[in-house]
Amino acid sequence: MKKNFMKSMAMGALLLSVVACNGGASSSQATAVAGEQSVEQNASETVNSKNSKEMKYSKKYTNADFYKDGKFQQDVAMEAMKDMFAFYGVPFTDLMAKDMWVTDFGLGDFENVGMGGIFWVNDPEYGYFAHAIYLLPGQMIPEHAHVKTKYPAKHESWMVEKGWVYNCSEIGEETGNLPTIAASHGPIKSKNCVIQKVGDVLRLKKLESFHFMMAGPEGAIVDEWACYHDNDGLRFTNSKAAL
Repeated sequence: MKKNFMKSMAMGALLLSVVACNGGASSSQATAVAGEQSVEQNASETVNSKNSKEMKYSKKYTNADFYKDGKFQQDVAMEAMKDMFAFYGVPFTDLMAKDMWVTDFGLGDFENVGMGGIFWVNDPEYGYFAHAIYLLPGQMIPEHAHVKTKYPAKHESWMVEKGWVYNCSEIGEETGNLPTIAASHGPIKSKNCVIQKVGDVLRLKKLESFHFMMAGPEGAIVDEWACYHDNDGLRFTNSKAAL
């Protein structure tokens, strides 16, 4: 019996040794697999980050393209907008082909001061307005205010769909890191600026207050909703500017 007991003890020790060895191998294998997955994940994140940086829209046109013999080339400006639409996956519809417009506000510097846009709705009877704002990289809408006419002073709200913008108001304390204003525009009153990103919704801070918007280096597409837009109520800081 003693002999059988000792034999059983030896067999048990052998089995424990085998299990321990197998367990150690499994643990090493699991660690190796986890290490490989971590390396692959880091590599994937690096590639994705690189692609994200490479896929940002950037400026492709300058005033050398937008002007010929001093005359604003609206067809070239439209092509520049279409190029941005293609990058951001925005379809250029028949309605846009019919009703979309581009303007340099008469300041002769579309590269820096100008915009494209379309009024989806501008209804004086029911008093509402829907507008898409299209800004090429670094492009600025001239500083302006909307004053009361026979219609109420325009109140408006904006949401960024693509890219980002500086949204600036004369209401509030001056903020740091103001965007650089083109010489063609001249001085501004609106020095309270925030960076408005995709999905952010901001509204005019006060009726009849001056404000402007400038796209970041990726350009921007912005939705605007407001009460009726009356061109007679527009007041630009630069007296030479006109819509």
